[in-house]
Amino acid sequence: MKKKKIHKKNSLTKKETSEEKVVKNPESRRSFIKKIWGGLGILAGVEFVAVIFGFLFSGKGNKNVYVPKHLVDAGSVNSYEPNSVTVFRGGRFYLTRLEDGGFIALSLRCTHLGCSVEWEEDKDRFICPCHSSAFSMNGDVQNPPAPKALDYYPIIIEKGNIKVDVGTRVQRDRFSNEQIVYV
Repeated sequence: MKKKKIHKKNSLTKKETSEEKVVKNPESRRSFIKKIWGGLGILAGVEFVAVIFGFLFSGKGNKNVYVPKHLVDAGSVNSYEPNSVTVFRGGRFYLTRLEDGGFIALSLRCTHLGCSVEWEEDKDRFICPCHSSAFSMNGDVQNPPAPKALDYYPIIIEKGNIKVDVGTRVQRDRFSNEQIVYV
């Protein structure tokens, strides 16, 4: 009989302990939601600090490294005669081969109000149809109201093939010989 009493005693203890666990760990909905909001607040704070550090320390270091963004293949160097201008409407630029054999890729947009300039071959100049600004073959201003030279795009020449980076438009005040790319 002693064994039966012990057995009954053990079963009662198991029931009591399971009830105690339920009673000892009551968590209300309100406290659960407070914990969720607290966690979300900490996460938002960490993200905010990360954004601030990213802003403050971005671009430090390799500023002089040129990375092309969007290259347009303009063909072989030999397909362009010196002192010629070729339009690439899809790439939104003119590829100009100057008299000395150098290349420069000029933007189609006038620096005055952004109208598309047109090449006048008989006058060797670019003309803006909106306000008659005129630009030389290298993009320099000949006739205002345009305040500065046409923007240009970087050119890469590899193995006799010309590639223009239309993802990187470079603004300038006037033409300079450093903007020309030679074979």
